[in-house]
Amino acid sequence: MKIRTLFFIFLALSSITGLYGQNSGKKIKITGFVVDVTSTPVADAIIMIDGEKTDNITDNKGFYKIKVSQENKKIGVITSSGSIIEEAIEGRSKIDFTFKIAIPFHKTGKGDESVDIGYGKVNKKDLIGPVGKIDGTKSKYAGYKTIYDLIRGQVPGVQVNGNSIMIRSASSVSQSNEPLFVVDGVPVTSIDNIMPSEVKSIEVLKGSSASIYGTRGSNGVILINLLKGNDK
Repeated sequence: MKIRTLFFIFLALSSITGLYGQNSGKKIKITGFVVDVTSTPVADAIIMIDGEKTDNITDNKGFYKIKVSQENKKIGVITSSGSIIEEAIEGRSKIDFTFKIAIPFHKTGKGDESVDIGYGKVNKKDLIGPVGKIDGTKSKYAGYKTIYDLIRGQVPGVQVNGNSIMIRSASSVSQSNEPLFVVDGVPVTSIDNIMPSEVKSIEVLKGSSASIYGTRGSNGVILINLLKGNDK
């Protein structure tokens, strides 16, 4: 009798576990439209889930569709100019996005120069503010002793005093004049440990270009990309 009772308990637990596994693996379909402040559809915007970019993009009408797991919390969209909106999913199957600015659209053509803003590459034509850039792969840059020497000697539009950097004409909303540093797409608090020989490129954003980063970019942004194994 005890064996039969234990057997039925085992079957019940197995059923519950199976149902839980099915529910936890169930996908939710989300659809919606992406428009800008002028109600113009935003095409070719990338859909993000929990801050990670996916392969899903909006079509010419700004429409998107994507399947997400029940565990996913946020859905977002990033445009070719780097503007981002995120929304909490909260069980919704239809989520529309409206940017509070006009979104420029530019198809990438052959020879277009791009800027890595940390969220991905953006066409330089889509950036309104000034952008200063150097290509650190040139052998002469490896002769600098520190990253600050390299920036002082080669990067236009900046002032370097020791280990302190200020981007000229960058508007400050805080007591600090230090720009935001982004290394290989990741914001960092210090670049002291970067050697000039490790640098692939340095780019400077200010004004409208830096506003992509919100208040963090109020003093401008210095983007540093390091050499990878196949670059050396």
